[in-house]
Amino acid sequence: MVTRFDTTAVPVITLVVSSDRRDLREVTELARKQVLEPLQGVAGVGQIQLTGGQRRAFNVLLDADALAAQGLSIQQVRQAIEQQNLELPGGRLESSGREEVLRTMARVQDARELRRLVVAERQGAPVLLGQIAEVEDGTEDPRSLSRLDGENAVALVVQKQAGTNTVEVVDAIEKRIAGLKRSLPGDLEVTPIRDASRFIRRSIHEVELHLVLGALLASVSVLLFMGSLRSTLIAALAIPCSIVTTFAVLNALDYTLNNFTLLALTLAVGIVIDDAIVVLENVYRRVEHGEPPVQAAIEGTREITLAVFATTLSLIVIFLPTAFMEGRIGRFWRSFGITTAFSIGVSLFVSLTLTPMLCSRLLKPPKPKDRQRPSLVARLNDGLDRGYAWLVRWSLNWRWLVVALSLATVAMVVPLGQRIGKDFIPKDDTSEFMVVLTMPEGSSLEASSAMAARIEGHLRELRGVERLFTSIGAARGGDDVTEVQIYVQVTDIEHRDYPLDAVQKQARAALRPYPDLRPSVQDLGGMGGGGRKTQLAFSLRGPDLEQLGEYTATLMAKMAESPGFVDIDSSAAVRKPEVRVKIDRDRAADLGVRAGEIAAALRTMVGGEPISKIREGAEQYDLWLRLRPEDRRDVDSLRGLPIQARSGLIRLEALAEFERERGPAQIDRLGRIRQVELGANLDGLPLGDAVARVQAMIGEMKLPPEYEVVFTGRAKTMSETITNFLGALALSFLFMYMVLAAQFESLLHPVTIMLSLPLSLPFALLSLMLLGDTLNIYSTFGVFMLFGIIKKNGILQVDYTNTLRERGEARDAAIVEANKTRLRPILMTTITLIAGMIPIALGKGPGAASRASMAKVIIGGQALSLLITLLIVPVAYSLFDDAGNALSRAGRRLRGQKDEV
Repeated sequence: MVTRFDTTAVPVITLVVSSDRRDLREVTELARKQVLEPLQGVAGVGQIQLTGGQRRAFNVLLDADALAAQGLSIQQVRQAIEQQNLELPGGRLESSGREEVLRTMARVQDARELRRLVVAERQGAPVLLGQIAEVEDGTEDPRSLSRLDGENAVALVVQKQAGTNTVEVVDAIEKRIAGLKRSLPGDLEVTPIRDASRFIRRSIHEVELHLVLGALLASVSVLLFMGSLRSTLIAALAIPCSIVTTFAVLNALDYTLNNFTLLALTLAVGIVIDDAIVVLENVYRRVEHGEPPVQAAIEGTREITLAVFATTLSLIVIFLPTAFMEGRIGRFWRSFGITTAFSIGVSLFVSLTLTPMLCSRLLKPPKPKDRQRPSLVARLNDGLDRGYAWLVRWSLNWRWLVVALSLATVAMVVPLGQRIGKDFIPKDDTSEFMVVLTMPEGSSLEASSAMAARIEGHLRELRGVERLFTSIGAARGGDDVTEVQIYVQVTDIEHRDYPLDAVQKQARAALRPYPDLRPSVQDLGGMGGGGRKTQLAFSLRGPDLEQLGEYTATLMAKMAESPGFVDIDSSAAVRKPEVRVKIDRDRAADLGVRAGEIAAALRTMVGGEPISKIREGAEQYDLWLRLRPEDRRDVDSLRGLPIQARSGLIRLEALAEFERERGPAQIDRLGRIRQVELGANLDGLPLGDAVARVQAMIGEMKLPPEYEVVFTGRAKTMSETITNFLGALALSFLFMYMVLAAQFESLLHPVTIMLSLPLSLPFALLSLMLLGDTLNIYSTFGVFMLFGIIKKNGILQVDYTNTLRERGEARDAAIVEANKTRLRPILMTTITLIAGMIPIALGKGPGAASRASMAKVIIGGQALSLLITLLIVPVAYSLFDDAGNALSRAGRRLRGQKDEV
């Protein structure tokens, strides 16, 4: 079987259809006709898989002894049924300009008529099908089971089409279900389970709340520094103007308001207000010194325009490269990068147009009495200015000490990077998880159902469990009754005070007495569907399957001894019991029997085949042919099965021998090389550390060169992400340098500004380590944002230093005065950014772990690195200036010597 699989076409909802009055066969028919078929026409719905049902069918169960007594083979019975249950066109009748179609009608109408079919004649008497077989109007042999809270039901697993929106598809399904309920029988219930849109909706609601709270906290931070409601209003208006305008861009690019775009807007709240704050503070300072508001707005904006342009453009080029990242993560984060970049671009326009206009109208010069008796805010700002000016003077006197401290800070990246865990994505509390069990190979559906019911009893006793949905036979193409999946729904995170991890640990403890079931307690992944989806997945590849099995057993034993690995499993553990029929070719040739005829007969007799159809109204039902259960129970019953030979019927044992073996349930290949798939879930162990441990174990095993380990799943994606991230980071630094060099018309000033970037990285890693988080794709993008934010401070410092030097001030005096003057906007933008991130960092709702990881990097890196970055820029500026002067003097001396010559 070849299956095409698209990672974006995943199950979005499971519908459970049940009734307390009807049997499962009738419920299955109603679910198929009145629920499944209408839902297939809903926009965005792809495939719908029906599991747990009992589909109506007509079964012909042959009696092997009766067949032998009548001298009939199963192929003869099959041909008789096929030739007597048919409807065929016979051409056309043409007469007097008319044309009529001729059709032979020989369809069997029901089981009673089927029993009366003549399959042969013996001694002049007809042999009826009912004489040699049991004929029933029943169901197909069940190969799946669904159970909701202990009650059998029919499940419809709805898969969306690739590229469609999950929430929109689920909304359309729910709307259609509401309409269908009016025509469904009153006792038929349709219950939604595993709704993928539920977590998305709740997560988006949390992000929207964080967006509003972040905007309010950022505005309050401006009030604390400015001490003026008018100034706060001017700065705060930049937030809705920038955010709402970005909606138009999202609409033009056909983006939706999803977790990534809303996260981008939430994080941008503390950034889009920065430009307005810088312009506002510069204008406000001029008004404080007595300039008229209109004149102050014009001159203040003109003075700061270069710095604002430089900060904004260099920040935009940080995010644009993320829009071109490749791979799965690139697709996810493209909308994030573009949304952030556009919102920042809009904030530039707002800060240079709306903000100066509002300043000219709303700002008022301070009253004389306010100048004589400064407010608490004014005194606080004055104290900060004087203290920082003293630190700058001290740093200029001890420049090389500051350089040494900076180098030591950067060097801390190495030990911190080694100690911090590396992961793919943080684990979010989704209030649901899956338990996957694999029964011993050869277990029947009844045995699997009984064991699943036993496990359900243990799971029901776990804290917070509200609902259990069990499905058997839904994985591996829908025919494997040994794999049991139990969906566990836990109380919503808002209504409990314990994490989902605690419930999962209890589940693992409850399943510990059942090691033969290979239990796996796993999070619900984005792929949906069935099967095991472990957090760590890799393949062991090589030419020899037996040797692969030995290496796999050794590696699994090593992993079991290492703490942090749980639910360890491999595809080599699946060994399927087989009964192999070995044909004696010489004997078969003597009797005139081909191997294909034996195989076809066995397939029909034991496995059963739909050989025809019986029509009832507009519906057609399969007609299955096979032996009675007692005639195909074991090897002994197979020995006497009748096989058609040249001289008549013979027993199967006259042609073949039977052997019991255990073979692999599946043989996997990648690039035409055999492989064994291994996987494990992780308990408190970051994915990066798990990969490193497995690689060390492989190294200890000293595998031959033709054997190798290939990581798949999250580990592979994480490796690709690191590569893509480094490429995007390099492009961002290059673009940032180009923008700054063009703005300042200097090759050295961009270096001065960008020296603060590596200083923020150790503090970002330290904050993650102190807060118990890992370096993952969310915190990595937090580092992106941190770099863009940190260098804004350096631009303000360098720009105003250059302005003062152009006015004739000495270098060191200009450095001290410029840094003192720009301290207030730097502190304001820093604190407003941190304030905007606080709701995200402290969030506890759905999806909070991922968003918090990004916010923690920005808050910790920004707050902890603020002092050292505020000191390194003036020191680097003076050192580069001295170096430039030295090079100029050396150049003049060199030119002078040439002139003398």
